[in-house]
Amino acid sequence: MPVANTVIGLDIGTTSTIGIAVRLPDDILAVASRPVALSSPRPGWAEEDPAEWWANSVAILREIVAGLPDGPGSLAGICVTGMLPAVVLLDADGHVLRPSIQQSDGRVGAEVDALKAELDEAGFLARAGNGVNQQLVAAKLRWIARHEPAVFSRIATVFGSYDYVNWRLTGRRAVEQNWALEAGFTDLTTDAIADDLVALAGIPRSAVPDRTVTHEMMGRVSAEAAAETGLPEGLPVFGGAADHIASALAAGIAAPGDILLKFGGAGDIVVAAAHATPDPRLYLDYHLVPGVYAPNGCMAASGSALNWLAGILVEGEGPERPHVALDKLAAAVPAGSDGVLCLPYFLGEKTPIHDPLARGTFTGLSLGHGRGHLWRSLLEAIAYGFRHHIDVLRDMGHEPKRIFASDGGTKSRIWMQIVADIVGMPVQLLENPYGSSVGAAWVAAIGSGLSDDWSGVSHLASHGALIQPNADNRAVYDHGYRRYRATYEALKPVFAMA
Repeated sequence: MPVANTVIGLDIGTTSTIGIAVRLPDDILAVASRPVALSSPRPGWAEEDPAEWWANSVAILREIVAGLPDGPGSLAGICVTGMLPAVVLLDADGHVLRPSIQQSDGRVGAEVDALKAELDEAGFLARAGNGVNQQLVAAKLRWIARHEPAVFSRIATVFGSYDYVNWRLTGRRAVEQNWALEAGFTDLTTDAIADDLVALAGIPRSAVPDRTVTHEMMGRVSAEAAAETGLPEGLPVFGGAADHIASALAAGIAAPGDILLKFGGAGDIVVAAAHATPDPRLYLDYHLVPGVYAPNGCMAASGSALNWLAGILVEGEGPERPHVALDKLAAAVPAGSDGVLCLPYFLGEKTPIHDPLARGTFTGLSLGHGRGHLWRSLLEAIAYGFRHHIDVLRDMGHEPKRIFASDGGTKSRIWMQIVADIVGMPVQLLENPYGSSVGAAWVAAIGSGLSDDWSGVSHLASHGALIQPNADNRAVYDHGYRRYRATYEALKPVFAMA
């Protein structure tokens, strides 16, 4: 009989679903992925189809399980991670009522304004840990009540992306602790979902399932899910994890001053903290390591914006090749993109400006500019966004000491060089780009008892290249950053007129 020494981490990401199998202590047995379609049917909207997440999960899990050298009996557990707080709605019969409203969705400006008028913002921030902004699930549900009343009237369950997949695996409806916290439903003083915070969304308390802790078992793989996925029936499924916090765990972000930049569909930045430090400019999550917190920020569009621009600039290429070709064009363009400046607010913007009305722009264009200028200016814009977040972290007392970078965007060496140049610090790449999946797999290792050392995950995410900033570009990028900040402030009244 095989030894149960293998775990699976499954990441329900914005642009792809990724699964990884790890045989402890440090043997990555398999990685599989499938693309995800992000829909933006109206300006600022971001939606996805939960059925696609599940179909991807089934295909990935079957592929991974079929390739396990010791068979499915070697599995000890699975943990699912994903973006948050995506909003998935089920009716009483378990049918998905509409496409998910993604965490990067920016349609709820009016609802956020209404909540601000109703609440004591400072009091809400201190209690809920997060400010009144477009991230709140209450704002999204108020939008649905206003614009889709027939859907709203049928809501029986509200939960997130990886909560949905956990339900499909186990049959149990639950919400992971960080979904509940960023949703605005958790009272930090009690670490419990509060009835009055849920009531702000206009739904009954029963619509929000029980809260689970990341590394605690939330259920077991059902017979139905086992038949679909190839997983063993009864396999433990652990609570789940926010993708950016799972990436932070995989990167070893647990000491003050260590900062993770996560280059996925959105752009995340995470720092570890010994105490909860609510700030209206950023979000607050629980670290996966018990007793530690994770102040963080998220730019709504990072990899998703690049995918969009690549689709416009290069036709007839596969999903990877346009990015490589455009990187080569961008490498021939000097720092500062010959004056072309981009604001990357293609889905509105989350942290630190919290402006759902903001929009993506290119300024400084002339007839002499080409595709390489547009591409490089977007790479630079996202790096400027990370620098803005680092300024906020400094203001909060989180002085950066080391910067790590993870996930798919780190494959672009020119982008990583731009980031190092703009933030003015070395950027340590992580050799394994599947940070979120690796972090989730380690949660399953801890939960199943295969390890009791949270830092043991470092064996799975060794350091790659260390990208040093180019001092020759410092003055150009300091000037570009000032333009970046000033351009948003100048256009903010114009965005509000749309």
